[in-house]
Amino acid sequence: MADLRIREHPILEFERGKEVTIYFEGKPVKAYENETIAAALYASGVKVFSRSFKYRRARGFFCAIGRCSACMMEVDGVPNVRTCMVQVRDGMKVRRQKGWPSTELDLLAPVLSRMDLSPSAYLKRMARPSALRRVYLKLMRKFTGIGSAKAVGGGAKRPEVYDVEVAVVGGGPAGLMAAIEAGQLCRSVLLIDDKHKLGGQLIKQTHKFFGNVSYCAGRRGFKLAEEMTEKISKMSSVKVLTSTSAFAYYPGEGFLAAVRDGSRIVKIRAKKYVVSTGAYERTLVFENNDLPGVYGAGGVQTLMNVYGIKPGEAGLMVGSGNVGLIVSYQLLQAGVDVKAIVEVLPRVGGYLVHAAKVRRLGVPILTRHTIVKALGKTHVEGAVIAKVDENFNPIPGTERRIDCDFICISVGLTPTYDLIQHFKPKMVMVPELGGFVPIRDIYGRVRRDVYIAGDCSGIEEAATAMLEGAIAGIHASLMLGYGGEEEKRRIEEYMKELEEERGSPFSERIKAGLKKVLVEDIEKLEEGGELG
Repeated sequence: MADLRIREHPILEFERGKEVTIYFEGKPVKAYENETIAAALYASGVKVFSRSFKYRRARGFFCAIGRCSACMMEVDGVPNVRTCMVQVRDGMKVRRQKGWPSTELDLLAPVLSRMDLSPSAYLKRMARPSALRRVYLKLMRKFTGIGSAKAVGGGAKRPEVYDVEVAVVGGGPAGLMAAIEAGQLCRSVLLIDDKHKLGGQLIKQTHKFFGNVSYCAGRRGFKLAEEMTEKISKMSSVKVLTSTSAFAYYPGEGFLAAVRDGSRIVKIRAKKYVVSTGAYERTLVFENNDLPGVYGAGGVQTLMNVYGIKPGEAGLMVGSGNVGLIVSYQLLQAGVDVKAIVEVLPRVGGYLVHAAKVRRLGVPILTRHTIVKALGKTHVEGAVIAKVDENFNPIPGTERRIDCDFICISVGLTPTYDLIQHFKPKMVMVPELGGFVPIRDIYGRVRRDVYIAGDCSGIEEAATAMLEGAIAGIHASLMLGYGGEEEKRRIEEYMKELEEERGSPFSERIKAGLKKVLVEDIEKLEEGGELG
Protein backbone atom coordinates (compact mmCIF):
# COMPACT_ATOMS: atom_id res chain seq x y z
CA MET A 1 0.00 0.00 0.00
CA ALA A 2 1.22 3.51 -0.83
CA ASP A 3 2.50 5.68 2.01
CA LEU A 4 0.79 9.10 1.92
CA ARG A 5 2.98 10.70 4.60
CA ILE A 6 4.41 14.11 3.73
CA ARG A 7 8.21 14.04 3.81
CA GLU A 8 8.91 17.72 3.07
CA HIS A 9 6.84 20.78 3.99
CA PRO A 10 7.70 24.50 3.62
CA ILE A 11 6.50 25.40 7.14
CA LEU A 12 5.90 22.34 9.31
CA GLU A 13 8.24 19.78 10.83
CA PHE A 14 6.24 16.73 11.81
CA GLU A 15 7.10 15.13 15.13
CA ARG A 16 5.84 11.65 14.37
CA GLY A 17 7.50 9.93 17.30
CA LYS A 18 8.80 6.38 17.41
CA GLU A 19 7.82 3.89 14.70
CA VAL A 20 5.47 1.17 15.96
CA THR A 21 3.52 -1.70 14.44
CA ILE A 22 -0.24 -2.18 14.69
CA TYR A 23 -2.12 -5.19 13.36
CA PHE A 24 -4.98 -4.35 11.05
CA GLU A 25 -7.17 -7.39 10.49
CA GLY A 26 -4.15 -9.57 11.19
CA LYS A 27 -1.70 -7.75 8.91
CA PRO A 28 1.14 -5.57 10.27
CA VAL A 29 0.85 -1.85 9.47
CA LYS A 30 3.57 0.73 10.07
CA ALA A 31 2.54 3.61 12.31
CA TYR A 32 4.07 6.33 14.47
CA GLU A 33 3.28 6.87 18.14
CA ASN A 34 1.99 10.43 17.63
CA GLU A 35 -0.58 9.30 15.05
CA THR A 36 -4.16 8.24 15.66
CA ILE A 37 -5.29 4.83 14.44
CA ALA A 38 -7.32 6.41 11.63
CA ALA A 39 -4.39 8.57 10.48
CA ALA A 40 -2.00 5.61 10.44
CA LEU A 41 -4.42 3.44 8.47
CA TYR A 42 -5.17 6.22 6.01
CA ALA A 43 -1.46 6.87 5.47
CA SER A 44 -1.09 3.19 4.60
CA GLY A 45 -3.79 3.36 1.94
CA VAL A 46 -6.88 2.13 3.82
CA LYS A 47 -9.87 4.10 2.53
CA VAL A 48 -12.93 2.08 3.58
CA PHE A 49 -13.23 2.28 7.38
CA SER A 50 -16.77 1.00 7.91
CA ARG A 51 -20.15 0.36 6.34
CA SER A 52 -23.39 2.25 6.87
CA PHE A 53 -26.00 0.98 9.29
CA LYS A 54 -28.75 -0.03 6.85
CA TYR A 55 -27.56 -0.21 3.25
CA ARG A 56 -23.93 -1.08 4.04
CA ARG A 57 -22.57 1.77 1.94
CA ALA A 58 -18.82 2.30 2.24
CA ARG A 59 -17.74 4.86 4.84
CA GLY A 60 -14.33 6.49 5.25
CA PHE A 61 -12.38 9.17 7.05
CA PHE A 62 -14.35 12.44 7.26
CA CYS A 63 -14.21 14.85 10.21
CA ALA A 64 -11.21 13.72 12.35
CA ILE A 65 -12.85 15.10 15.51
CA GLY A 66 -14.96 12.13 16.54
CA ARG A 67 -18.28 13.57 15.38
CA CYS A 68 -19.26 11.51 12.34
CA SER A 69 -18.87 7.85 13.52
CA ALA A 70 -17.53 6.79 10.08
CA CYS A 71 -14.20 5.65 11.53
CA MET A 72 -15.52 3.38 14.31
CA MET A 73 -13.69 0.05 14.56
CA GLU A 74 -12.96 -2.67 17.08
CA VAL A 75 -9.69 -2.00 18.91
CA ASP A 76 -8.15 -4.65 21.15
CA GLY A 77 -11.56 -6.26 21.52
CA VAL A 78 -13.42 -3.03 22.34
CA PRO A 79 -16.19 -2.26 19.80
CA ASN A 80 -17.10 1.08 18.22
CA VAL A 81 -13.88 2.91 19.05
CA ARG A 82 -13.57 6.28 17.31
CA THR A 83 -10.23 5.60 15.66
CA CYS A 84 -9.67 9.26 14.75
CA MET A 85 -9.47 10.05 18.49
CA VAL A 86 -7.27 7.22 19.78
CA GLN A 87 -3.50 7.17 19.37
CA VAL A 88 -1.73 4.04 18.23
CA ARG A 89 0.15 1.72 20.57
CA ASP A 90 2.67 -0.88 19.56
CA GLY A 91 0.99 -4.25 19.04
CA MET A 92 -2.55 -2.82 18.94
CA LYS A 93 -5.08 -5.04 17.16
CA VAL A 94 -7.62 -3.24 14.97
CA ARG A 95 -10.39 -4.58 12.79
CA ARG A 96 -13.39 -3.25 10.92
CA GLN A 97 -16.80 -4.33 12.16
CA LYS A 98 -19.26 -4.62 9.30
CA GLY A 99 -19.36 -6.36 5.95
CA TRP A 100 -19.65 -9.84 4.48
CA PRO A 101 -17.31 -11.45 3.69
CA SER A 102 -15.29 -8.28 4.47
CA THR A 103 -15.74 -4.54 4.92
CA GLU A 104 -13.70 -3.84 1.81
CA LEU A 105 -15.88 -6.11 -0.34
CA ASP A 106 -19.38 -6.47 1.09
CA LEU A 107 -21.46 -8.72 -1.15
CA LEU A 108 -24.66 -7.71 0.63
CA ALA A 109 -24.27 -4.01 -0.23
CA PRO A 110 -25.42 -4.27 -3.89
CA VAL A 111 -28.39 -6.42 -2.81
CA LEU A 112 -29.52 -4.02 -0.07
CA SER A 113 -29.06 -0.99 -2.33
CA ARG A 114 -31.87 -2.30 -4.54
CA MET A 115 -34.29 -2.69 -1.62
CA ASP A 116 -36.64 -0.04 -0.28
CA LEU A 117 -36.00 -0.28 3.44
CA SER A 118 -38.17 2.48 4.86
CA PRO A 119 -37.77 3.15 8.60
CA SER A 120 -40.76 0.95 9.44
CA ALA A 121 -40.29 -1.73 6.78
CA TYR A 122 -38.97 -4.43 9.09
CA LEU A 123 -41.67 -3.73 11.68
CA LYS A 124 -44.40 -4.28 9.10
CA ARG A 125 -42.86 -7.26 7.35
CA MET A 126 -41.53 -9.11 10.38
CA ALA A 127 -44.47 -8.82 12.76
CA ARG A 128 -46.04 -12.14 11.88
CA PRO A 129 -46.01 -14.96 12.63
CA SER A 130 -45.18 -13.93 16.19
CA ALA A 131 -43.40 -17.23 16.84
CA LEU A 132 -40.64 -16.14 14.46
CA ARG A 133 -40.05 -12.69 15.95
CA ARG A 134 -36.91 -13.76 17.80
CA VAL A 135 -35.52 -15.18 14.57
CA TYR A 136 -36.39 -11.95 12.76
CA LEU A 137 -34.63 -9.88 15.43
CA LYS A 138 -31.48 -11.97 15.16
CA LEU A 139 -31.51 -11.55 11.40
CA MET A 140 -31.97 -7.78 11.69
CA ARG A 141 -29.16 -7.63 14.23
CA LYS A 142 -26.88 -9.40 11.76
CA PHE A 143 -27.90 -7.12 8.91
CA THR A 144 -27.88 -3.76 10.69
CA GLY A 145 -25.80 -4.03 13.85
CA ILE A 146 -22.37 -2.44 14.21
CA GLY A 147 -19.89 -4.09 16.55
CA SER A 148 -20.44 -6.64 19.29
CA ALA A 149 -19.75 -6.16 22.98
CA LYS A 150 -17.72 -8.81 24.74
CA ALA A 151 -17.90 -9.77 28.41
CA VAL A 152 -15.00 -8.38 30.44
CA GLY A 153 -13.82 -9.29 33.90
CA GLY A 154 -13.47 -6.99 36.87
CA GLY A 155 -15.79 -4.37 38.27
CA ALA A 156 -16.22 -0.77 37.25
CA LYS A 157 -13.43 1.63 38.15
CA ARG A 158 -14.12 4.26 40.76
CA PRO A 159 -14.67 7.65 39.11
CA GLU A 160 -12.09 10.40 39.38
CA VAL A 161 -13.57 13.36 41.27
CA TYR A 162 -12.44 16.97 40.94
CA ASP A 163 -13.69 19.90 43.02
CA VAL A 164 -12.44 23.15 41.49
CA GLU A 165 -13.28 26.82 41.31
CA VAL A 166 -13.39 27.04 37.50
CA ALA A 167 -13.86 24.18 35.02
CA VAL A 168 -13.15 24.91 31.35
CA VAL A 169 -14.52 22.43 28.80
CA GLY A 170 -12.69 22.60 25.48
CA GLY A 171 -9.02 23.33 24.88
CA GLY A 172 -9.26 25.36 21.68
CA PRO A 173 -8.45 29.09 21.39
CA ALA A 174 -11.32 30.19 23.66
CA GLY A 175 -10.75 27.51 26.29
CA LEU A 176 -7.00 28.06 26.43
CA MET A 177 -7.43 31.79 27.03
CA ALA A 178 -10.15 31.21 29.63
CA ALA A 179 -7.89 28.79 31.52
CA ILE A 180 -4.90 31.14 31.34
CA GLU A 181 -6.82 34.15 32.63
CA ALA A 182 -8.65 32.21 35.35
CA GLY A 183 -5.45 30.40 36.30
CA GLN A 184 -3.67 33.69 36.96
CA LEU A 185 -6.30 34.64 39.54
CA CYS A 186 -7.93 31.50 40.95
CA ARG A 187 -6.45 28.73 43.08
CA SER A 188 -7.90 25.77 41.17
CA VAL A 189 -8.80 25.57 37.47
CA LEU A 190 -9.51 22.39 35.51
CA LEU A 191 -9.18 22.35 31.71
CA ILE A 192 -10.46 19.30 29.81
CA ASP A 193 -10.38 18.47 26.11
CA ASP A 194 -11.44 15.40 24.16
CA LYS A 195 -8.29 15.38 21.99
CA HIS A 196 -4.90 14.10 23.06
CA LYS A 197 -3.41 17.53 22.39
CA LEU A 198 -4.57 21.03 23.33
CA GLY A 199 -5.13 23.75 20.74
CA GLY A 200 -8.34 22.84 18.94
CA GLN A 201 -8.53 24.39 15.49
CA LEU A 202 -5.34 26.35 16.10
CA ILE A 203 -3.05 23.33 15.74
CA LYS A 204 -4.24 22.91 12.13
CA GLN A 205 -3.58 26.50 11.08
CA THR A 206 -0.31 27.22 9.27
CA HIS A 207 -1.35 30.60 7.87
CA LYS A 208 -0.75 33.94 9.59
CA PHE A 209 -3.79 35.53 11.19
CA PHE A 210 -5.13 38.96 10.29
CA GLY A 211 -6.68 41.44 12.68
CA ASN A 212 -5.64 44.04 15.23
CA VAL A 213 -5.19 41.79 18.23
CA SER A 214 -1.59 42.29 19.30
CA TYR A 215 -1.04 38.69 20.42
CA CYS A 216 -2.71 37.14 17.38
CA ALA A 217 -2.18 39.20 14.21
CA GLY A 218 0.71 38.03 12.05
CA ARG A 219 1.07 34.79 14.03
CA ARG A 220 0.56 31.22 12.83
CA GLY A 221 -2.19 29.29 14.58
CA PHE A 222 -0.13 26.25 15.53
CA LYS A 223 2.52 28.51 17.09
CA LEU A 224 -0.13 30.28 19.17
CA ALA A 225 -1.40 26.90 20.38
CA GLU A 226 2.11 25.82 21.36
CA GLU A 227 2.76 29.05 23.27
CA MET A 228 -0.53 28.96 25.18
CA THR A 229 -0.16 25.26 25.97
CA GLU A 230 3.35 25.84 27.31
CA LYS A 231 2.12 28.74 29.43
CA ILE A 232 -0.61 26.59 30.96
CA SER A 233 1.87 23.78 31.67
CA LYS A 234 3.79 26.17 33.94
CA MET A 235 0.71 27.25 35.93
CA SER A 236 0.38 25.28 39.15
CA SER A 237 -3.23 26.40 39.54
CA VAL A 238 -4.35 24.74 36.27
CA LYS A 239 -4.90 21.00 35.94
CA VAL A 240 -5.24 19.64 32.38
CA LEU A 241 -7.07 16.46 31.36
CA THR A 242 -6.72 15.53 27.69
CA SER A 243 -8.54 12.66 25.93
CA THR A 244 -11.46 13.54 28.21
CA SER A 245 -14.97 14.01 26.78
CA ALA A 246 -17.63 15.81 28.82
CA PHE A 247 -21.01 14.27 28.03
CA ALA A 248 -23.50 15.54 30.62
CA TYR A 249 -24.23 17.99 33.40
CA TYR A 250 -26.46 16.86 36.26
CA PRO A 251 -27.98 19.95 37.92
CA GLY A 252 -29.54 17.98 40.78
CA GLU A 253 -26.21 16.51 41.83
CA GLY A 254 -24.30 19.57 40.64
CA PHE A 255 -21.55 17.87 38.69
CA LEU A 256 -20.26 17.61 35.14
CA ALA A 257 -19.69 14.06 33.89
CA ALA A 258 -16.92 13.10 31.50
CA VAL A 259 -15.14 9.98 30.29
CA ARG A 260 -11.35 9.83 30.19
CA ASP A 261 -9.34 7.64 27.82
CA GLY A 262 -12.54 5.96 26.72
CA SER A 263 -13.19 4.10 29.97
CA ARG A 264 -12.64 6.13 33.15
CA ILE A 265 -15.58 8.22 34.44
CA VAL A 266 -14.70 11.70 35.70
CA LYS A 267 -16.99 13.78 37.95
CA ILE A 268 -16.30 17.51 38.05
CA ARG A 269 -17.81 19.99 40.49
CA ALA A 270 -17.02 23.64 39.89
CA LYS A 271 -18.20 27.00 41.12
CA LYS A 272 -17.99 28.39 37.59
CA TYR A 273 -18.07 26.60 34.23
CA VAL A 274 -16.74 27.87 30.90
CA VAL A 275 -18.02 25.88 27.91
CA SER A 276 -15.88 26.31 24.80
CA THR A 277 -16.59 23.16 22.80
CA GLY A 278 -16.17 24.69 19.34
CA ALA A 279 -18.06 23.67 16.23
CA TYR A 280 -18.43 20.85 13.75
CA GLU A 281 -18.49 20.91 9.98
CA ARG A 282 -21.56 20.99 7.81
CA THR A 283 -21.89 18.65 4.90
CA LEU A 284 -23.57 19.10 1.54
CA VAL A 285 -26.27 17.07 -0.22
CA PHE A 286 -25.23 15.59 -3.56
CA GLU A 287 -25.16 12.12 -5.09
CA ASN A 288 -22.63 9.81 -3.38
CA ASN A 289 -21.71 12.46 -0.82
CA ASP A 290 -20.92 9.67 1.65
CA LEU A 291 -18.22 7.99 -0.45
CA PRO A 292 -14.81 7.52 1.19
CA GLY A 293 -12.77 10.38 -0.20
CA VAL A 294 -15.38 13.05 0.55
CA TYR A 295 -13.98 14.98 3.51
CA GLY A 296 -14.68 17.99 5.64
CA ALA A 297 -12.10 20.76 5.28
CA GLY A 298 -11.15 20.42 8.94
CA GLY A 299 -10.54 16.70 8.50
CA VAL A 300 -8.19 17.42 5.61
CA GLN A 301 -6.35 20.02 7.69
CA THR A 302 -5.94 17.54 10.52
CA LEU A 303 -4.50 14.90 8.21
CA MET A 304 -2.08 17.33 6.55
CA ASN A 305 -1.06 19.78 9.22
CA VAL A 306 -1.25 17.69 12.39
CA TYR A 307 -0.24 14.22 11.18
CA GLY A 308 1.63 15.10 7.99
CA ILE A 309 -0.48 12.90 5.70
CA LYS A 310 -1.78 13.85 2.27
CA PRO A 311 -5.52 13.25 1.74
CA GLY A 312 -4.75 12.25 -1.85
CA GLU A 313 -2.92 13.38 -4.96
CA ALA A 314 -5.60 15.53 -6.62
CA GLY A 315 -8.59 17.20 -5.00
CA LEU A 316 -11.68 19.30 -5.65
CA MET A 317 -12.58 22.02 -3.14
CA VAL A 318 -16.27 22.85 -2.66
CA GLY A 319 -16.70 26.32 -1.12
CA SER A 320 -14.68 29.53 -1.48
CA GLY A 321 -15.01 30.98 2.00
CA ASN A 322 -11.85 31.70 3.97
CA VAL A 323 -11.56 28.10 5.12
CA GLY A 324 -11.93 26.72 1.59
CA LEU A 325 -9.36 29.14 0.20
CA ILE A 326 -6.87 28.62 3.04
CA VAL A 327 -7.13 24.83 2.94
CA SER A 328 -6.68 24.91 -0.84
CA TYR A 329 -3.43 26.82 -0.36
CA GLN A 330 -2.33 24.41 2.37
CA LEU A 331 -3.02 21.47 0.03
CA LEU A 332 -0.73 23.06 -2.54
CA GLN A 333 1.94 23.50 0.15
CA ALA A 334 1.69 19.77 0.87
CA GLY A 335 2.26 18.90 -2.78
CA VAL A 336 -1.37 18.12 -3.63
CA ASP A 337 -2.89 19.16 -6.97
CA VAL A 338 -6.05 21.25 -6.42
CA LYS A 339 -8.08 20.84 -9.60
CA ALA A 340 -10.58 23.62 -8.89
CA ILE A 341 -12.55 25.49 -6.25
CA VAL A 342 -16.30 25.56 -6.93
CA GLU A 343 -18.57 28.19 -5.39
CA VAL A 344 -22.35 28.28 -5.80
CA LEU A 345 -22.53 32.06 -5.21
CA PRO A 346 -21.70 34.62 -7.93
CA ARG A 347 -18.60 35.81 -6.04
CA VAL A 348 -15.85 34.47 -3.82
CA GLY A 349 -16.94 34.20 -0.19
CA GLY A 350 -13.57 34.71 1.52
CA TYR A 351 -10.95 37.44 1.62
CA LEU A 352 -9.68 38.38 -1.83
CA VAL A 353 -6.07 38.12 -0.64
CA HIS A 354 -6.59 34.39 -0.03
CA ALA A 355 -8.29 33.97 -3.41
CA ALA A 356 -5.46 35.78 -5.18
CA LYS A 357 -2.84 33.43 -3.67
CA VAL A 358 -4.46 30.27 -5.02
CA ARG A 359 -5.27 31.84 -8.38
CA ARG A 360 -1.62 32.84 -8.81
CA LEU A 361 -0.72 29.18 -8.33
CA GLY A 362 -3.04 28.15 -11.15
CA VAL A 363 -6.13 27.02 -9.25
CA PRO A 364 -9.36 28.08 -11.02
CA ILE A 365 -12.20 29.41 -8.85
CA LEU A 366 -15.48 28.57 -10.56
CA THR A 367 -18.28 30.77 -9.23
CA ARG A 368 -21.94 29.92 -9.94
CA HIS A 369 -20.94 26.25 -9.92
CA THR A 370 -21.78 23.36 -7.63
CA ILE A 371 -20.92 19.70 -7.23
CA VAL A 372 -23.54 17.32 -8.62
CA LYS A 373 -22.05 13.90 -7.99
CA ALA A 374 -19.05 12.05 -6.58
CA LEU A 375 -17.83 9.27 -8.85
CA GLY A 376 -16.61 5.87 -7.69
CA LYS A 377 -17.84 2.69 -6.00
CA THR A 378 -15.86 2.32 -2.78
CA HIS A 379 -13.88 5.59 -2.92
CA VAL A 380 -13.79 8.83 -4.90
CA GLU A 381 -12.48 8.49 -8.45
CA GLY A 382 -13.78 11.81 -9.77
CA ALA A 383 -16.53 14.40 -9.48
CA VAL A 384 -19.20 15.98 -11.68
CA ILE A 385 -19.78 19.72 -11.36
CA ALA A 386 -22.25 22.01 -13.14
CA LYS A 387 -23.22 25.65 -13.50
CA VAL A 388 -26.21 26.85 -11.45
CA ASP A 389 -29.10 29.17 -12.26
CA GLU A 390 -30.33 32.11 -10.17
CA ASN A 391 -32.07 29.64 -7.82
CA PHE A 392 -28.82 27.67 -7.35
CA ASN A 393 -30.15 24.66 -9.27
CA PRO A 394 -27.76 22.83 -11.64
CA ILE A 395 -28.30 23.80 -15.29
CA PRO A 396 -28.78 20.68 -17.47
CA GLY A 397 -26.13 20.32 -20.15
CA THR A 398 -23.42 22.22 -18.23
CA GLU A 399 -22.05 19.19 -16.38
CA ARG A 400 -18.34 18.44 -16.57
CA ARG A 401 -16.10 15.83 -14.98
CA ILE A 402 -13.23 16.68 -12.65
CA ASP A 403 -10.59 13.98 -12.26
CA CYS A 404 -9.70 13.78 -8.57
CA ASP A 405 -9.23 11.22 -5.81
CA PHE A 406 -10.79 13.28 -3.02
CA ILE A 407 -13.39 16.01 -2.54
CA CYS A 408 -13.09 18.58 0.23
CA ILE A 409 -16.30 20.15 1.57
CA SER A 410 -16.02 23.64 3.04
CA VAL A 411 -19.55 24.98 3.43
CA GLY A 412 -19.49 26.33 6.96
CA LEU A 413 -19.61 25.26 10.59
CA THR A 414 -22.35 24.62 13.13
CA PRO A 415 -21.91 25.49 16.83
CA THR A 416 -21.80 22.43 19.10
CA TYR A 417 -24.71 22.97 21.45
CA ASP A 418 -25.14 19.47 22.87
CA LEU A 419 -23.26 20.04 26.14
CA ILE A 420 -24.28 23.64 26.81
CA GLN A 421 -27.95 22.59 26.64
CA HIS A 422 -27.44 20.48 29.77
CA PHE A 423 -27.05 23.72 31.74
CA LYS A 424 -30.54 24.74 30.56
CA PRO A 425 -29.83 28.12 28.96
CA LYS A 426 -32.36 29.73 26.64
CA MET A 427 -31.49 28.44 23.15
CA VAL A 428 -32.43 30.26 19.96
CA MET A 429 -31.83 29.63 16.27
CA VAL A 430 -29.63 32.39 14.86
CA PRO A 431 -28.58 31.71 11.24
CA GLU A 432 -26.12 34.61 11.34
CA LEU A 433 -24.19 32.80 14.11
CA GLY A 434 -24.37 29.38 12.47
CA GLY A 435 -27.25 27.63 14.25
CA PHE A 436 -28.62 27.10 17.77
CA VAL A 437 -26.86 29.25 20.36
CA PRO A 438 -27.78 30.42 23.87
CA ILE A 439 -28.90 33.83 25.07
CA ARG A 440 -25.98 35.41 26.97
CA ASP A 441 -24.74 38.67 28.47
CA ILE A 442 -21.68 40.63 27.33
CA TYR A 443 -19.39 38.48 29.50
CA GLY A 444 -20.62 35.26 27.88
CA ARG A 445 -22.76 34.15 30.83
CA VAL A 446 -25.69 31.93 29.86
CA ARG A 447 -26.56 31.37 33.52
CA ARG A 448 -25.18 32.87 36.72
CA ASP A 449 -22.36 30.31 36.97
CA VAL A 450 -22.01 29.19 33.35
CA TYR A 451 -20.15 30.94 30.52
CA ILE A 452 -19.87 30.20 26.83
CA ALA A 453 -17.03 31.28 24.53
CA GLY A 454 -15.71 30.60 21.06
CA ASP A 455 -17.41 28.95 18.11
CA CYS A 456 -20.00 27.13 20.23
CA SER A 457 -21.43 30.59 20.96
CA GLY A 458 -21.41 31.61 17.28
CA ILE A 459 -19.09 31.01 14.33
CA GLU A 460 -16.38 33.67 14.12
CA GLU A 461 -12.59 33.91 13.83
CA ALA A 462 -9.95 32.46 16.16
CA ALA A 463 -9.08 35.95 17.43
CA THR A 464 -12.63 36.63 18.62
CA ALA A 465 -12.75 33.19 20.26
CA MET A 466 -9.58 34.00 22.21
CA LEU A 467 -10.99 37.34 23.33
CA GLU A 468 -14.30 35.79 24.41
CA GLY A 469 -12.41 33.14 26.37
CA ALA A 470 -10.25 35.74 28.08
CA ILE A 471 -13.29 37.80 29.09
CA ALA A 472 -15.08 34.73 30.46
CA GLY A 473 -12.02 33.61 32.43
CA ILE A 474 -11.46 37.00 34.06
CA HIS A 475 -15.13 37.64 34.80
CA ALA A 476 -15.59 34.20 36.37
CA SER A 477 -12.63 34.94 38.63
CA LEU A 478 -14.04 38.33 39.59
CA MET A 479 -17.36 36.72 40.52
CA LEU A 480 -15.43 34.35 42.80
CA GLY A 481 -13.88 37.28 44.63
CA TYR A 482 -10.49 37.38 42.91
CA GLY A 483 -8.97 40.42 41.25
CA GLY A 484 -10.17 44.00 41.31
CA GLU A 485 -10.05 47.22 39.31
CA GLU A 486 -7.12 46.08 37.18
CA GLU A 487 -9.06 43.02 36.03
CA LYS A 488 -12.14 45.12 35.27
CA ARG A 489 -9.96 47.40 33.16
CA ARG A 490 -8.55 44.42 31.27
CA ILE A 491 -12.06 43.18 30.49
CA GLU A 492 -12.86 46.62 29.05
CA GLU A 493 -9.71 46.44 26.90
CA TYR A 494 -10.60 42.97 25.63
CA MET A 495 -14.12 44.15 24.81
CA LYS A 496 -12.72 47.08 22.87
CA GLU A 497 -10.47 44.73 20.89
CA LEU A 498 -13.46 42.46 20.30
CA GLU A 499 -15.40 45.38 18.87
CA GLU A 500 -12.47 46.23 16.59
CA GLU A 501 -12.25 42.62 15.39
CA ARG A 502 -15.91 42.84 14.40
CA GLY A 503 -15.43 46.13 12.59
CA SER A 504 -14.99 44.82 9.04
CA PRO A 505 -17.82 44.49 6.49
CA PHE A 506 -17.48 40.70 6.81
CA SER A 507 -18.66 40.99 10.43
CA GLU A 508 -21.95 42.81 9.76
CA ARG A 509 -23.80 39.50 9.70
CA ILE A 510 -22.18 38.48 13.01
CA LYS A 511 -23.17 41.73 14.69
CA ALA A 512 -26.75 41.33 13.46
CA GLY A 513 -26.81 37.86 15.01
CA LEU A 514 -25.36 39.03 18.32
CA LYS A 515 -28.16 41.57 18.68
CA LYS A 516 -30.57 38.64 18.85
CA VAL A 517 -28.82 36.90 21.75
CA LEU A 518 -27.22 39.56 23.96
CA VAL A 519 -29.08 40.62 27.10
CA GLU A 520 -28.20 43.16 29.76
CA ASP A 521 -28.64 41.02 32.88
CA ILE A 522 -28.56 37.22 32.63
CA GLU A 523 -29.09 36.84 36.39
CA LYS A 524 -32.36 38.76 36.21
CA LEU A 525 -33.63 36.43 33.47
CA GLU A 526 -32.56 33.41 35.50
CA GLU A 527 -34.32 34.65 38.63
CA GLY A 528 -37.44 35.33 36.57
CA GLY A 529 -37.50 31.73 35.34
CA GLU A 530 -36.99 32.73 31.71
CA LEU A 531 -33.99 30.47 31.06
CA GLY A 532 -35.72 27.08 31.24
